[in-house]
Amino acid sequence: MFNYLLKKIYYSTLVIFGVLTIVFFLFNVLPGDPARMMLDKREDSKQLQVIKQKYGFDRPLLEQYILYLNDVLPISIHNTVNDQAFTFLNEKKYNFVKIFQIKERALVLKVPYLRTSFAKNGESVTKIISTTFPNTFILAVSSILFALIFGLFFGVISALNKNSIFDKVILYFSVMGMALPSFFSSIIVAWVFGYLLQNYTGLNMYGSLFEIDDYGISHSLALKNLILPAFTLGIRPLAVIIQLSRNSLLDVLSMDYIRTAHAKGLSKYLVIFKHALRNSLNPVITAVSGWFASLLAGAVFVEYIFAWNGLGKEIVDALNNMDLPVVMGSVLFISLIFVVINILVDLIYVMVDPRIKIE
Repeated sequence: MFNYLLKKIYYSTLVIFGVLTIVFFLFNVLPGDPARMMLDKREDSKQLQVIKQKYGFDRPLLEQYILYLNDVLPISIHNTVNDQAFTFLNEKKYNFVKIFQIKERALVLKVPYLRTSFAKNGESVTKIISTTFPNTFILAVSSILFALIFGLFFGVISALNKNSIFDKVILYFSVMGMALPSFFSSIIVAWVFGYLLQNYTGLNMYGSLFEIDDYGISHSLALKNLILPAFTLGIRPLAVIIQLSRNSLLDVLSMDYIRTAHAKGLSKYLVIFKHALRNSLNPVITAVSGWFASLLAGAVFVEYIFAWNGLGKEIVDALNNMDLPVVMGSVLFISLIFVVINILVDLIYVMVDPRIKIE
């Protein structure tokens, strides 16, 4: 188990490094000058030069990449002045733990530094992510729980009533749910339940987890705003879980040990829920883990349409403003989530199915 974890961490590190490299070069060759966009209409030659020097835009691309690696990696090399980490303009970036020092250069251990926003007055990208990601996490968890609970329920019912009218209706709606794009379903759901039927549902077309009063002072929890985006985001994983749980359960029910259990006189429901269902969950776990990671990264359209203040909406706003540090930091953060979830799923497999061994 320990060797397996070390191997997974090693390969995961290579994946993150590859994503970091691709993201940096991809966003740094985009058309447009971030320095000019940051100054907007206040642009003049002196200010432009100061901004380019401050953020390193005047340096060769490879040198910018090395500086970015030095910021993002948890172990990096820095010049030190009074035991603080500084940029080339002597601006403090972060605190660190010094490992060892040779003259003015030190190897330090730190929290990865994702730099600061271009568009939000130098606000830390780490702070932006920590502020918006909890809303995305709550939305993704709510969506996947909705999909998992109802998906397993309808999948089992469909498998136990194979080829019946009920089974065919469930399969029809699950296929339709898989084919429905999120941006389209978001618009339809918001319009129908948040506008046409608003007097009956009491739900809004848009809104986040917390609502601000008219004076902009107090915040109030608005759980009702979670219902429509969570439902919309859960439609596609719901359809996938129904299909997978149905087909997997049918495969397990046809195996010899299930027939043996029936022959021993065990009740139908005991055989299904104690023996068959547990052994049919592996493909469902794979789907849930993949979809959960995708929901954390792919809730962009849903968040934007419902005005849900999560990481997806923040990425859209950052792209519109050419706020590259926010976009790059968010993509790296989401990549890390994918890697961690992938490792956790492998460990969950062992707990669910004792036949699987990790070496």
